[in-house]
Amino acid sequence: MKAVSPEKVERRAKARSATRAAILDAARRVAGREGARNLSLRGAAAEAGFAPAGLYGYFGNKDELLLALAADDLAAIARAMRSATECNGHSGRLAAASAAALRMLQQTETLIAAASALPRISGSSEPERIFNGRLIAALSVLAQATGRSAESRAAQTDVVLLACALTGLAVFARSGRMAALGFSTEELVTRLGDRFAEAR
Repeated sequence: MKAVSPEKVERRAKARSATRAAILDAARRVAGREGARNLSLRGAAAEAGFAPAGLYGYFGNKDELLLALAADDLAAIARAMRSATECNGHSGRLAAASAAALRMLQQTETLIAAASALPRISGSSEPERIFNGRLIAALSVLAQATGRSAESRAAQTDVVLLACALTGLAVFARSGRMAALGFSTEELVTRLGDRFAEAR
C-alpha cells in the first residue's frame, strides 16, 4: 500500500476544514432566518448546496451542528470580552467584559438552543468536547476581567454565577422582558458589577 504524502494529508485537512466552515456559515444563515431552534441538517445542507447525506460526514445530527455553532459563538464572546477589557482600566474591566458578553449573547440564540442539544450526562463526543473547551475559555476571560484569581472553588463558582446572570439578562433583553419591566441592560450590568465587587 502506497503511503500518503504529508502534503496530500494537509490538503485534505484544509479542504475538510473549509467545507466544515462553509456548512457552519450556511447553518448560521438558516438559523438567522428561521431561528436556531428550527435549524435542521436538511435546511443547512440546502443552503450550503450539499445533499443532506453529505453533512453526515461532518455532523452526526442537528445537535452536533447546534453545538458547533454555539462553540463558535462562545469563541466570539471570549474575543469580544478580551478586546473590551484591553481598552479599559482595571476598575472598568468587569463592566466592559460584561457589556461585551451581553451584546453578543443578545445577538444570537445558538447558546440557548444548544442547551437542549447538550446531553444530560456529559459524554465524550467531539462537538461536546469543543463546546466545553470554548465555554471554559470564555469563563477564563470573564474571570480575568474580575481581577481575581480563579484558582479557588469559591472564585470559580462566582465566575459561573456571573456568567449565568449575564446569560439570563440576555434572555430577558432578547425577549423584551427587561424593557417591559422597566430596566435597561446598562443599569443591570452596573448593579451586577457592584454586587460582584461587594462580594469580594
